[in-house]
Amino acid sequence: MAAALDLLLIGWLLQSALCGQFEVTVPQTIEVLRGSCVTIPCSFDVENKYESNLDKTCKALWKNDQDTVVFNSSAPEQTTIKGELTGDLTRKDCTTTLNNMQPEHSKKYFFRVQCNNVLRHNFPDQKLEISVKDGPPTPTLTPSTLKVKEGTSVNVTCSAPAPCLSHPPTLTWTPSLGDIHETLQENQDKTKFKTSVLTFTASHLHHRQEISCTAVYNKQDGSTESSVTTRLTADILFAPQILPSSDCTKSAGQFNCSCESVGKPSPILQWYLDGFPVNNSDKFAISNETVNDTSLRSFINVSDPQGRGVPTLLCHSSNSLGSATQRFYVYILQPYDLVTLAVFITIVVILLVVVCALLLVIRAQKTRHYLLKSTLAMNQHVTSGEGIEGPKATEEDIYVNTAEPWFWK
Repeated sequence: MAAALDLLLIGWLLQSALCGQFEVTVPQTIEVLRGSCVTIPCSFDVENKYESNLDKTCKALWKNDQDTVVFNSSAPEQTTIKGELTGDLTRKDCTTTLNNMQPEHSKKYFFRVQCNNVLRHNFPDQKLEISVKDGPPTPTLTPSTLKVKEGTSVNVTCSAPAPCLSHPPTLTWTPSLGDIHETLQENQDKTKFKTSVLTFTASHLHHRQEISCTAVYNKQDGSTESSVTTRLTADILFAPQILPSSDCTKSAGQFNCSCESVGKPSPILQWYLDGFPVNNSDKFAISNETVNDTSLRSFINVSDPQGRGVPTLLCHSSNSLGSATQRFYVYILQPYDLVTLAVFITIVVILLVVVCALLLVIRAQKTRHYLLKSTLAMNQHVTSGEGIEGPKATEEDIYVNTAEPWFWK
């Protein structure tokens, strides 16, 4: 008996499928921006015996819940709501665009197919509710929160309803961090929405940066365009970095250093002196300061450093994603270093004075030698001139003459 009932049920379902029935598929609700259009996705079916009546004489009518016709595809400019039948009724496509929607059009509507034959049918069981809004719908960001590691390839999708296909929204990213790809997609109820996918590689520079998507809707009635923005704040996890502001100051008997590091999670700082970890003691004073959720600053004061030379101080920053180090080389001037430096400077000055004096002496000798040669040449010219032989000068005369040239007197 049960098997027989199952067979009868299956037979009835097959007969219904083959014969068809009157039904229509439309969205339950659509939100529309005031002054803009709405495209109603619509498909229908008829009983099998009426299939042949679907012809070019058929027209689409939309009625409100008071059974008043507000749109007639055969006279679209003469109805309460102007519009256009964009579907093909012979293919059971009743998709319709209604223009310049206003708040008084916020009602429930149902579809009617009417042909110049026996096919004339209302579909009141499946109503569409249209809600006309003064402002546009808010775009949706996916994911709604962003928490990733540095170096991760990130895709953020902005979606905004597109109820008016002739005036889809314009989607804009701020800032534009990477590649952008836009598409028009379809919901299960056949309504459309526009998506924009922003693709970028996460960096520590993006941490705490606000990423926003703005949807701009243009209206059919020429009124001011409407826009709405959705935002998220990037939460980027990254390994520590030590900032360039980290440095040291020194004086006789001590030195002070600061180390500032950023990272997410917030880093931990540890000081090392000549390879050994140091903590607070009578010679080391260490203090830490939290700057924000990603930055930590540490200060160290080293008193009475032992020995001479260049002690190596190291700042080590670490978190769960990695570590970073910064070395500081500090030369400490002890009192005896100052004395040695003064002596060295004195010696250098004395040597410079001696060298300058020697250079002056050498230059004076060269000048004297040049003048001596010039005087000898002049005397020889006088004694040998025009055939008159004068008294020959003795070596003593030459010496005397050269000892005091005439142009010195």
